Amino acid sequence: MQIQRRTLAQEVAERLIQGIISDEYRIGDKLPIEPELMKMYGVGRSSIREAIKILSIQGILSVQQGVGTFVISKNIQESLETQITKAEINEVYEVRSLLDSKIAARAAVHRSEKDLETIKMYLDLRDQFAKENKALECYQADINFHISIAKACGNTLLKEIYRITSKHILRTFESSHNNNTDSFKLSQKIHTDLYKSIENKDPDQAARIAQLIVEKVY
Repeated sequence: MQIQRRTLAQEVAERLIQGIISDEYRIGDKLPIEPELMKMYGVGRSSIREAIKILSIQGILSVQQGVGTFVISKNIQESLETQITKAEINEVYEVRSLLDSKIAARAAVHRSEKDLETIKMYLDLRDQFAKENKALECYQADINFHISIAKACGNTLLKEIYRITSKHILRTFESSHNNNTDSFKLSQKIHTDLYKSIENKDPDQAARIAQLIVEKVY
């Protein structure tokens, strides 16, 4: 399970937003027709339509059947992903610290056998790569371990927030751990304890252990 990247539609939506902000497209302007947009952005029809749908939901564009698509607002709020990317890392860690115990407790209640298999797979990879001193692979396995717990929690919004913050934290792993896996070896046991608490459907224990991991109490 790789950390997800932006879709083509999201990239097109971002490009359109940039055009609106820079007054390439003003309020009341009609966007070029689909074939022209496809050519401009080098994507297929489905990506263009999805991008327009994204911006229509945000109240930036209005689609008038048989007439065209019009810019109706420049009141563009940054996406959660963009805001987190710009945030200070201590702010990102604070968000994670508020979420971890809650997510772990919910995962203990809602996890499926398939969820457990995925969590265990990344737990084992984390251990393997740490022992082999394969730093980047170890960091990725650790992130995927926690994301798989978030996916098991049964709350789509919590999972998405956690996924986005994890992308930012992965970058700090790469810059702050200096290609070293010692701390991951040290914390493998407590991560195993977290897995077992979820396996045993013990939400209180899962929440407690998740908080200890956040506080780096190994």
